[in-house]
Amino acid sequence: MANQRHYNEMDNAFELFLVNEAEGEKKITEKPFAGTSNTSDFILLKEDHTIGNLLSEHLKAAPHVLMAGYKVAHPNVPEVMIRVQTDGEVTPREVFVDTCKQLIASYGQLGREFTREYELRRMVAAGEQENNGGNGGGSGGNGGNPGGKP
Repeated sequence: MANQRHYNEMDNAFELFLVNEAEGEKKITEKPFAGTSNTSDFILLKEDHTIGNLLSEHLKAAPHVLMAGYKVAHPNVPEVMIRVQTDGEVTPREVFVDTCKQLIASYGQLGREFTREYELRRMVAAGEQENNGGNGGGSGGNGGNPGGKP
């Protein structure tokens, strides 16, 4: 039987990112790294380079982090391992959770700004349609007057 962690073309693509809690899967697992003090490996199931690179780069910028990096063992295994080493003032778990919270807040703000800008542009476009519709459909913002004078 094939390894169930490997991608199967027959699987529903959306389900490739869902964690099956009924089978005891956890999205994130922490494993302390025995070779170095204040170091942990975080295994993220059903993720790829996108989240690995994002998290490791932001972890590197965090205070108290001495080293952060990630690896994907194999392209067909949707699993990312992120290793974090701290200076001992905070635990790797604390800095990992804090970085995740900061990213969630940043992307939440980005989503709100994007939605606001989209709605403003939609209102402007609707207003331009109303103005153009009432003036015979002229263009150029001058009410259809070719000379541009009132």
